[in-house]
Amino acid sequence: MFKTTIKVDGMMCGMCEAHVSDAVRKAFPEAKKVKASRAKKEATFISDDQPDPALMEKTIKDTGYDFLGCVSEPYKKRGIFG
Repeated sequence: MFKTTIKVDGMMCGMCEAHVSDAVRKAFPEAKKVKASRAKKEATFISDDQPDPALMEKTIKDTGYDFLGCVSEPYKKRGIFG
C-alpha cells in the first residue's frame, strides 16, 4: 500500500477541498481515506498501487488548482496496539 501526498495551491474554502477530494476519487477509484486540506495545501490518499504522477498533475490542473508536486511512500496499516 502507498500513501500519496499531492501539494495543491489555490484551495480557499471547504468547497475547494471537496472539489479536490472528488477529483482524486474520480481519477483514482481505488483511493481510500481521501482528504484535502487548504491549510496544509495538500491532498492525501491511500492506494494499493503507486499512482501515476502525470495523472495526478492532470487531475489537479483540470480541476482548476495549481499542482505543486506529489510524493508516494510505502504505507503500513496500523492496528489498535501498533
